[in-house]
Amino acid sequence: MAPRPARQLHRALAPLMVFPLTLTLVTGVLFHIAALTGQEDQYLWLLALHRGRFGSINLEAIYVFFNGAGLLFILATGLMLWLQSGRRKTSRPPME
Repeated sequence: MAPRPARQLHRALAPLMVFPLTLTLVTGVLFHIAALTGQEDQYLWLLALHRGRFGSINLEAIYVFFNGAGLLFILATGLMLWLQSGRRKTSRPPME
């Protein structure tokens, strides 16, 4: 993939993935802390959010795939941009 389409895809997808990935991270960590302290029964709502159940909106069937696919696309496009930036730096003539 050329640098421009990779950069455009990364730029479009990254802001969309920040919220769901952050929500998954935070709710997972907080629920784990609750489980370690023996209070998981009081924090089942965190587990519901973690799995993609947002009140009357239930995305449990697709939420994990959305998060996984988004993370893989961000990782792939970011890696491509990083590798292309390394090639560009080495191909430039030295500054005088």
